[in-house]
Amino acid sequence: MYNEKVMDHFTNPRNVGEIEGADGVGEAGNPHGDFMKIFLKVKDNLIEDVKFKTFGCAAAIASSSMATELIKGKPLEEAWDLTNEAVSEALGGLPPGKLECSVVSREAIHMAINEYRKKQGLEPWEEKQQ
Repeated sequence: MYNEKVMDHFTNPRNVGEIEGADGVGEAGNPHGDFMKIFLKVKDNLIEDVKFKTFGCAAAIASSSMATELIKGKPLEEAWDLTNEAVSEALGGLPPGKLECSVVSREAIHMAINEYRKKQGLEPWEEKQQ
């Protein structure tokens, strides 16, 4: 059902944990029971460090792991623009019906970035209409 890359990120997820004193924290979940909490450390508009905790299926955990890999070291704007499709593609594809599991990571990233922006006295960014 899952390819080798998805299974690798599920069984050996990268960037798991919490960041004490994180600059931004975001949480998101979906009706299927997947839930993600993400922690960002930001320096000079770059995501210096990122950690996550996810409860959910293999696709949700693998997507969370890959999403953190894709945004680490990137400018906030680039992290904001990360799509579910990009996460799925980086994983070599997700099975039918599992792409929605990657939505949780994008939503949590957006929440964490906006929490950081609010702490900096900046306006939160708004979701783009798809």
